[in-house]
Amino acid sequence: MDTTSASLLIRLQSAHRDTVAWNRFVDLYTPLIYFWARKMGLQSSDASDLVQDVLTTLIRKLPEFRHDPDKSFRGWLRTVTINKLREQKRRKSIKIVDASDQEFANIPNPEPDYWDTVYPGQLLARAIELAEPMFEKSTWQALSVYLKGEANAAEAAKRHGISVWTVYSAKSRLLAHLREQLEGLLD
Repeated sequence: MDTTSASLLIRLQSAHRDTVAWNRFVDLYTPLIYFWARKMGLQSSDASDLVQDVLTTLIRKLPEFRHDPDKSFRGWLRTVTINKLREQKRRKSIKIVDASDQEFANIPNPEPDYWDTVYPGQLLARAIELAEPMFEKSTWQALSVYLKGEANAAEAAKRHGISVWTVYSAKSRLLAHLREQLEGLLD
């Protein structure tokens, strides 16, 4: 596991193609791109094709991408997705509409409640799931019990045969890892 302090977006920009960062990005953002594709009216297989087109484009664009903290990364990603849909339609000789046309103007931007409350939780849950291999099995089990509120740190440690310090240390490592991995992605 790469333990550098760089954010995922910075790691994606590296010239040496950080495979771990790309895999993490794909795991975290494929569901979101697919969701947008389905909301744009694509059937499942077409939505999957669009996701692949977007990810292929991102392989080229992200190394040059500079995140502006005042702007939304998801907004930029959504724009890339809409543009890839336009390209697909163009290739299929389907009428292309201007951005001002109702077809694209009415593409639902998912409800703010979903993006502000539900999606960050889903993204966080997925990032936690992806962090599991960083820990010994007993440590992960104790940490999970503790974080879910099923037991306090001492009880969780005792149940899984580890020290209370190990539980607190694991929590600290997990939080630092999550801050690093999700930096700039929950804007």
